[in-house]
Amino acid sequence: MFDIKSFYEADSVEDAIAALTADPQSQVISGGTDVLIRVREGKDAGRGLVSIHNIPELKGVSLEEDGTIIIRPATSFSHITNDPIIKKHLSMLGEAVDQVGGPQVRNTATIGGNICNGATSADSASTMCALNAAVVLKGPEGVREVPVTEFYTGPGRTVRKQNEVCTAFKITRENYEGWEGHYIKYGKRRAMEIVTLGCAVRVKLSPDKTVLEDVRLAYGVAAPTPVRCYEAEETLRGKQVSDATIYDLFADKALSQVNPRTSWRASREFRLQLIGELARRALKTSITLAGGKADA
Repeated sequence: MFDIKSFYEADSVEDAIAALTADPQSQVISGGTDVLIRVREGKDAGRGLVSIHNIPELKGVSLEEDGTIIIRPATSFSHITNDPIIKKHLSMLGEAVDQVGGPQVRNTATIGGNICNGATSADSASTMCALNAAVVLKGPEGVREVPVTEFYTGPGRTVRKQNEVCTAFKITRENYEGWEGHYIKYGKRRAMEIVTLGCAVRVKLSPDKTVLEDVRLAYGVAAPTPVRCYEAEETLRGKQVSDATIYDLFADKALSQVNPRTSWRASREFRLQLIGELARRALKTSITLAGGKADA
Protein backbone atom coordinates (compact mmCIF):
# COMPACT_ATOMS: atom_id res chain seq x y z
CA MET A 1 0.00 0.00 0.00
CA PHE A 2 1.35 3.40 -1.01
CA ASP A 3 0.81 6.43 1.20
CA ILE A 4 0.08 9.04 -1.49
CA LYS A 5 -1.70 12.31 -0.72
CA SER A 6 -2.93 12.86 -4.28
CA PHE A 7 -2.20 11.92 -7.87
CA TYR A 8 -2.58 14.42 -10.70
CA GLU A 9 -1.95 13.58 -14.34
CA ALA A 10 -0.80 16.69 -16.18
CA ASP A 11 -1.66 17.09 -19.85
CA SER A 12 1.09 19.60 -20.64
CA VAL A 13 4.35 20.91 -19.18
CA GLU A 14 2.63 24.14 -18.17
CA ASP A 15 -0.13 22.16 -16.45
CA ALA A 16 2.49 20.15 -14.52
CA ILE A 17 4.33 23.31 -13.44
CA ALA A 18 1.04 24.85 -12.23
CA ALA A 19 0.15 21.73 -10.23
CA LEU A 20 3.62 21.56 -8.65
CA THR A 21 3.48 25.25 -7.75
CA ALA A 22 0.03 24.88 -6.21
CA ASP A 23 1.30 22.16 -3.84
CA PRO A 24 4.89 22.87 -2.70
CA GLN A 25 5.09 19.40 -1.14
CA SER A 26 4.26 17.59 -4.37
CA GLN A 27 6.76 15.97 -6.69
CA VAL A 28 7.07 14.84 -10.28
CA ILE A 29 6.52 11.22 -11.27
CA SER A 30 6.95 9.60 -14.67
CA GLY A 31 7.80 5.89 -14.84
CA GLY A 32 7.71 5.69 -11.04
CA THR A 33 10.45 3.08 -10.64
CA ASP A 34 12.33 5.35 -8.24
CA VAL A 35 9.58 7.54 -6.79
CA LEU A 36 7.25 4.72 -5.79
CA ILE A 37 10.07 2.86 -4.05
CA ARG A 38 10.80 5.95 -1.96
CA VAL A 39 7.09 6.31 -1.17
CA ARG A 40 6.84 2.66 -0.13
CA GLU A 41 9.91 3.04 2.09
CA GLY A 42 8.32 6.06 3.77
CA LYS A 43 10.88 8.59 2.53
CA ASP A 44 8.35 10.45 0.37
CA ALA A 45 5.14 9.15 1.94
CA GLY A 46 2.13 11.42 2.17
CA ARG A 47 3.10 13.67 -0.74
CA GLY A 48 1.15 14.55 -3.85
CA LEU A 49 2.38 13.21 -7.17
CA VAL A 50 2.20 15.10 -10.47
CA SER A 51 2.55 12.75 -13.42
CA ILE A 52 4.26 13.86 -16.64
CA HIS A 53 4.32 10.35 -18.05
CA ASN A 54 1.70 10.87 -20.78
CA ILE A 55 2.76 14.30 -22.05
CA PRO A 56 3.65 13.70 -25.73
CA GLU A 57 6.17 16.56 -25.94
CA LEU A 58 8.29 14.89 -23.24
CA LYS A 59 8.83 11.64 -25.13
CA GLY A 60 11.23 10.61 -27.87
CA VAL A 61 14.62 11.40 -29.40
CA SER A 62 15.22 13.86 -32.24
CA LEU A 63 18.09 15.35 -34.25
CA GLU A 64 17.99 19.12 -34.77
CA GLU A 65 19.16 20.87 -37.95
CA ASP A 66 22.36 22.01 -36.23
CA GLY A 67 23.16 18.43 -35.21
CA THR A 68 22.05 18.73 -31.59
CA ILE A 69 20.49 15.53 -30.27
CA ILE A 70 17.43 16.07 -28.05
CA ILE A 71 16.48 13.32 -25.62
CA ARG A 72 13.18 13.98 -23.88
CA PRO A 73 12.89 13.02 -20.22
CA ALA A 74 9.88 10.69 -20.33
CA THR A 75 11.60 8.44 -22.85
CA SER A 76 12.07 4.94 -21.45
CA PHE A 77 15.43 3.22 -21.41
CA SER A 78 14.22 0.59 -23.87
CA HIS A 79 13.24 3.27 -26.37
CA ILE A 80 16.59 5.01 -25.95
CA THR A 81 18.57 1.81 -26.55
CA ASN A 82 16.59 0.99 -29.68
CA ASP A 83 16.30 4.49 -31.13
CA PRO A 84 18.11 4.79 -34.52
CA ILE A 85 19.61 8.21 -33.65
CA ILE A 86 21.05 6.80 -30.42
CA LYS A 87 22.37 3.71 -32.21
CA LYS A 88 24.10 5.82 -34.86
CA HIS A 89 25.52 8.64 -32.74
CA LEU A 90 25.33 7.73 -29.03
CA SER A 91 25.70 3.96 -28.87
CA MET A 92 27.57 4.27 -25.57
CA LEU A 93 24.48 5.80 -23.93
CA GLY A 94 22.22 3.12 -25.38
CA GLU A 95 24.49 0.40 -24.03
CA ALA A 96 24.72 2.05 -20.61
CA VAL A 97 20.96 2.36 -20.06
CA ASP A 98 20.46 -1.18 -21.38
CA GLN A 99 22.22 -2.35 -18.20
CA VAL A 100 19.65 -0.78 -15.87
CA GLY A 101 17.57 -3.31 -13.91
CA GLY A 102 15.71 -5.89 -15.97
CA PRO A 103 13.47 -5.66 -19.06
CA GLN A 104 10.40 -4.64 -17.04
CA VAL A 105 12.28 -1.77 -15.42
CA ARG A 106 13.84 -0.61 -18.70
CA ASN A 107 10.43 -0.59 -20.36
CA THR A 108 9.08 1.72 -17.65
CA ALA A 109 11.95 3.74 -16.19
CA THR A 110 12.80 7.02 -17.87
CA ILE A 111 16.06 8.85 -18.39
CA GLY A 112 14.56 11.98 -16.82
CA GLY A 113 13.88 10.14 -13.60
CA ASN A 114 17.28 8.46 -13.64
CA ILE A 115 19.07 11.81 -13.86
CA CYS A 116 16.73 13.95 -11.78
CA ASN A 117 16.63 11.61 -8.77
CA GLY A 118 20.21 12.72 -8.10
CA ALA A 119 21.60 9.25 -7.41
CA THR A 120 25.32 8.83 -8.07
CA SER A 121 24.58 5.20 -8.96
CA ALA A 122 22.40 6.12 -11.96
CA ASP A 123 23.82 4.27 -14.99
CA SER A 124 22.97 7.14 -17.34
CA ALA A 125 24.53 9.83 -15.15
CA SER A 126 28.25 9.21 -15.71
CA THR A 127 27.66 8.64 -19.43
CA MET A 128 25.72 11.89 -19.76
CA CYS A 129 28.53 13.68 -17.90
CA ALA A 130 31.05 12.27 -20.38
CA LEU A 131 28.81 13.50 -23.21
CA ASN A 132 28.73 17.05 -21.80
CA ALA A 133 24.93 16.90 -21.90
CA ALA A 134 22.83 19.87 -20.82
CA VAL A 135 19.65 19.55 -18.75
CA VAL A 136 16.77 21.79 -19.84
CA LEU A 137 14.47 22.86 -16.99
CA LYS A 138 11.21 24.78 -17.24
CA GLY A 139 9.43 26.43 -14.33
CA PRO A 140 7.34 29.47 -13.40
CA GLU A 141 10.35 31.73 -14.02
CA GLY A 142 11.03 30.39 -17.51
CA VAL A 143 13.50 28.00 -19.15
CA ARG A 144 17.12 27.42 -18.17
CA GLU A 145 19.86 25.05 -19.25
CA VAL A 146 22.28 23.48 -16.79
CA PRO A 147 25.31 21.39 -17.75
CA VAL A 148 24.76 17.92 -16.31
CA THR A 149 28.22 18.19 -14.72
CA GLU A 150 26.83 21.08 -12.63
CA PHE A 151 23.38 19.56 -12.06
CA TYR A 152 24.17 17.49 -8.96
CA THR A 153 24.68 19.15 -5.57
CA GLY A 154 24.92 16.12 -3.26
CA PRO A 155 23.56 12.61 -2.69
CA GLY A 156 20.02 12.61 -4.08
CA ARG A 157 20.11 16.38 -4.62
CA THR A 158 20.17 18.50 -7.78
CA VAL A 159 19.70 22.15 -8.74
CA ARG A 160 16.19 21.44 -10.08
CA LYS A 161 13.58 23.34 -8.11
CA GLN A 162 10.50 21.56 -6.80
CA ASN A 163 8.22 23.25 -9.34
CA GLU A 164 10.53 22.87 -12.32
CA VAL A 165 10.06 20.16 -14.95
CA CYS A 166 12.93 18.67 -16.91
CA THR A 167 11.89 19.02 -20.56
CA ALA A 168 14.95 17.77 -22.45
CA PHE A 169 18.57 16.72 -22.48
CA LYS A 170 20.74 18.29 -25.17
CA ILE A 171 23.94 16.86 -26.64
CA THR A 172 25.58 19.07 -29.23
CA ARG A 173 27.31 17.78 -32.36
CA GLU A 174 30.82 18.62 -31.12
CA ASN A 175 30.24 16.34 -28.13
CA TYR A 176 29.55 13.20 -30.16
CA GLU A 177 30.85 13.66 -33.70
CA GLY A 178 34.26 12.01 -34.03
CA TRP A 179 34.06 10.52 -30.54
CA GLU A 180 33.84 6.91 -29.40
CA GLY A 181 33.41 5.60 -25.89
CA HIS A 182 32.70 2.76 -23.54
CA TYR A 183 30.78 2.42 -20.26
CA ILE A 184 31.62 -0.29 -17.74
CA LYS A 185 29.20 -1.18 -14.99
CA TYR A 186 30.63 -3.23 -12.15
CA GLY A 187 28.15 -5.11 -10.00
CA LYS A 188 27.92 -8.37 -8.13
CA ARG A 189 25.77 -9.87 -10.86
CA ARG A 190 24.96 -9.13 -14.51
CA ALA A 191 21.32 -8.06 -14.18
CA MET A 192 18.92 -6.47 -11.68
CA GLU A 193 21.87 -4.91 -9.89
CA ILE A 194 22.52 -1.39 -8.64
CA VAL A 195 25.98 -0.42 -9.83
CA THR A 196 28.87 -0.80 -7.40
CA LEU A 197 30.93 1.48 -9.62
CA GLY A 198 30.29 2.90 -13.09
CA CYS A 199 33.00 4.23 -15.41
CA ALA A 200 32.45 6.12 -18.67
CA VAL A 201 35.33 6.97 -21.01
CA ARG A 202 35.17 8.77 -24.35
CA VAL A 203 38.02 9.49 -26.75
CA LYS A 204 38.56 11.55 -29.87
CA LEU A 205 41.54 10.46 -31.95
CA SER A 206 43.55 12.32 -34.59
CA PRO A 207 42.64 11.60 -38.23
CA ASP A 208 45.46 9.04 -38.46
CA LYS A 209 44.23 7.38 -35.23
CA THR A 210 47.58 7.70 -33.45
CA VAL A 211 47.03 10.62 -31.05
CA LEU A 212 44.49 11.22 -28.28
CA GLU A 213 43.14 14.61 -29.29
CA ASP A 214 40.63 14.65 -26.44
CA VAL A 215 39.50 12.38 -23.61
CA ARG A 216 36.59 12.31 -21.16
CA LEU A 217 36.34 10.33 -17.92
CA ALA A 218 33.33 10.19 -15.61
CA TYR A 219 32.31 7.93 -12.72
CA GLY A 220 29.26 6.95 -10.77
CA VAL A 221 29.56 5.92 -7.09
CA ALA A 222 33.11 7.28 -6.94
CA ALA A 223 32.00 10.40 -5.05
CA PRO A 224 28.80 11.79 -3.47
CA THR A 225 27.68 12.80 -6.99
CA PRO A 226 28.56 11.63 -10.50
CA VAL A 227 32.00 13.10 -11.17
CA ARG A 228 34.18 14.12 -14.11
CA CYS A 229 37.94 13.69 -13.72
CA TYR A 230 39.20 16.75 -15.58
CA GLU A 231 42.84 16.42 -14.52
CA ALA A 232 43.00 12.85 -15.80
CA GLU A 233 41.50 14.02 -19.09
CA GLU A 234 44.02 16.85 -19.45
CA THR A 235 46.92 14.52 -18.73
CA LEU A 236 46.17 12.32 -21.75
CA ARG A 237 45.47 15.00 -24.36
CA GLY A 238 48.12 14.86 -27.08
CA LYS A 239 49.46 11.48 -25.98
CA GLN A 240 50.23 8.73 -28.47
CA VAL A 241 47.78 5.82 -28.32
CA SER A 242 50.77 3.49 -28.71
CA ASP A 243 52.25 4.76 -25.44
CA ALA A 244 51.70 1.92 -22.97
CA THR A 245 52.15 4.27 -20.00
CA ILE A 246 48.92 6.20 -20.67
CA TYR A 247 46.76 3.63 -18.89
CA ASP A 248 48.49 3.81 -15.53
CA LEU A 249 48.81 7.58 -15.87
CA PHE A 250 45.07 7.86 -16.54
CA ALA A 251 44.21 5.62 -13.59
CA ASP A 252 46.56 7.39 -11.17
CA LYS A 253 45.18 10.82 -12.02
CA ALA A 254 41.62 9.53 -11.67
CA LEU A 255 42.34 8.21 -8.19
CA SER A 256 43.43 11.67 -7.07
CA GLN A 257 40.04 13.15 -8.02
CA VAL A 258 37.54 10.76 -6.46
CA ASN A 259 36.16 10.17 -2.99
CA PRO A 260 34.25 6.88 -2.79
CA ARG A 261 32.63 5.67 0.41
CA THR A 262 32.18 2.35 2.11
CA SER A 263 28.67 0.91 1.83
CA TRP A 264 27.11 -2.52 2.18
CA ARG A 265 27.82 -3.09 -1.54
CA ALA A 266 31.56 -2.44 -1.36
CA SER A 267 34.29 -0.93 0.75
CA ARG A 268 36.01 2.33 -0.12
CA GLU A 269 39.23 0.42 -0.71
CA PHE A 270 37.60 -1.94 -3.20
CA ARG A 271 35.98 0.96 -5.05
CA LEU A 272 39.36 2.68 -5.30
CA GLN A 273 40.75 -0.46 -6.88
CA LEU A 274 37.85 -0.52 -9.33
CA ILE A 275 38.30 3.17 -10.21
CA GLY A 276 41.82 2.57 -11.44
CA GLU A 277 41.17 -0.73 -13.18
CA LEU A 278 37.98 0.33 -14.96
CA ALA A 279 39.65 3.51 -16.21
CA ARG A 280 42.35 1.39 -17.86
CA ARG A 281 39.88 -1.08 -19.39
CA ALA A 282 37.40 1.54 -20.62
CA LEU A 283 40.20 3.63 -22.14
CA LYS A 284 41.61 0.66 -24.03
CA THR A 285 38.20 -0.34 -25.38
CA SER A 286 37.39 3.26 -26.34
CA ILE A 287 40.64 3.63 -28.29
CA THR A 288 39.92 0.37 -30.12
CA LEU A 289 36.36 1.45 -30.96
CA ALA A 290 37.73 4.73 -32.30
CA GLY A 291 40.00 2.85 -34.69
CA GLY A 292 43.22 3.18 -32.76
CA LYS A 293 45.63 0.42 -31.90
CA ALA A 294 45.58 0.18 -28.14
CA ASP A 295 48.80 -0.97 -26.50
CA ALA A 296 48.30 -2.21 -22.93
